[in-house]
Amino acid sequence: MNTTTVSRELLDRYNKPGPRYTSYPTVPVWSTDFGEEDYRRALRDFAALPDANLSIYVHLPFCAERCHYCGCNATVTRKESVVDAYLDRVEREIELVTSILDTRPRAVQMHWGGGTPNFLNTAQTERLFGLIVQYFDLDRTGEISLEVDPRIGSRQQFEVFKALGFNRISLGVQDMDPQVQAAIGRIQPEALTRSLYAHCRELGFESVNLDIVYGLPYQSRRTFERTLQAIIDLGPDRLACFSYAHVPWVKANQKRIDEAALPGPYEKFDLFHLAIEMLTGAGYDWIGMDHFAQRNDDLAIAVREKRLHRNFMGYTTQSSPHMIAFGMSGISDLAGHFVQNNARLGDYQKTLDAGRLPVVRGHHLSQDDTVRRKVITHLMCNLELPYHLTEAETGKRVPDVLGAELERLRPFEAMGFLQFEPERLQVTTLGRFFIRNLCMELDAYLEQNTDRPLFSKTI
Repeated sequence: MNTTTVSRELLDRYNKPGPRYTSYPTVPVWSTDFGEEDYRRALRDFAALPDANLSIYVHLPFCAERCHYCGCNATVTRKESVVDAYLDRVEREIELVTSILDTRPRAVQMHWGGGTPNFLNTAQTERLFGLIVQYFDLDRTGEISLEVDPRIGSRQQFEVFKALGFNRISLGVQDMDPQVQAAIGRIQPEALTRSLYAHCRELGFESVNLDIVYGLPYQSRRTFERTLQAIIDLGPDRLACFSYAHVPWVKANQKRIDEAALPGPYEKFDLFHLAIEMLTGAGYDWIGMDHFAQRNDDLAIAVREKRLHRNFMGYTTQSSPHMIAFGMSGISDLAGHFVQNNARLGDYQKTLDAGRLPVVRGHHLSQDDTVRRKVITHLMCNLELPYHLTEAETGKRVPDVLGAELERLRPFEAMGFLQFEPERLQVTTLGRFFIRNLCMELDAYLEQNTDRPLFSKTI
């Protein structure tokens, strides 16, 4: 597909703020009246399910310094004691949660995110992993992954990760061009990235993944092509290619970004399209919105078999619909309930010190929520909407449940975004660039043609 196929007119028309649909309903809809007792109810509902598996997410917010571009929930510190104190609270949270579950649940997936999870020293890493296996039956054949910052990584540290049981590791790269790195406050020599990547391969991690970002200051087609070629030369199993969201009114550290150096909307789209062309040409499959995987990777196989899933940790082949998150800002998804922890470090810790769960908001899913969530998630992941998808929940087919919404999608067929087939909707190659726009038409909470400034733009 040629870049000119996506015209400036299309980008101007549909490059508007909208949800990424990591969840449905999305977080702004959730209620702050949802409290600790609601979370306890969610945990009891999960515990009552027969043989239910879950995923575990642990948020580790600490970084040695704040990168200019960062939009994560991060805390800058250089004190080991601060991390130790945080782990004390995470341990209390785990104890509270598992006491309500009154069992040792089976976890088929675990991910540590941040912040910078490898900011923890060896003792802290071993302590946290030990807590998980103490309170949960961790399936060692499932995905056990973490994100790392190569700038503070070491060969010895990666050996510890492998010995503990981590089998997937994601290295943050962002961009390999020195000028771009300087502009975002993240100097990371290419030689360092290559050295630690090679060591991960030597250690035998099942999957070594890289993260890059497009839309950064001073990125151009020429510089980004060099970064992409370097990535292809390394040959990661998976690659996340995230869109930079410039929201300095939300993330004050982004005020250090030179806005004049940011690529415009069409130039930014061209960078992403370049990534698609180069990566698919090198044998990667385009996964979901912004991920790529080698054709023999589990994610790529799941896409071809129309069984790709998505949760708060990202795209996955794991079918467990339940997730418990520990740490500040963590979001749990349990038995038809969403729960979010306090995102303020001090408040998170004080609440646990008082013996309470650090809940700040959440949502009980209605049947309509559950149906729309299933529809939107399948559409986002597998780029199709089979009409039988809603039968298990409602006994009815999609056109009988969401008939009005499907009619709202009719104009997109004429634009080439999708095709109405006898038994399904099929998103086209052009339409997947605007998949979020399509999903917004199925969102019962989102007023059409309105802006949500906290959401990132489509491209």
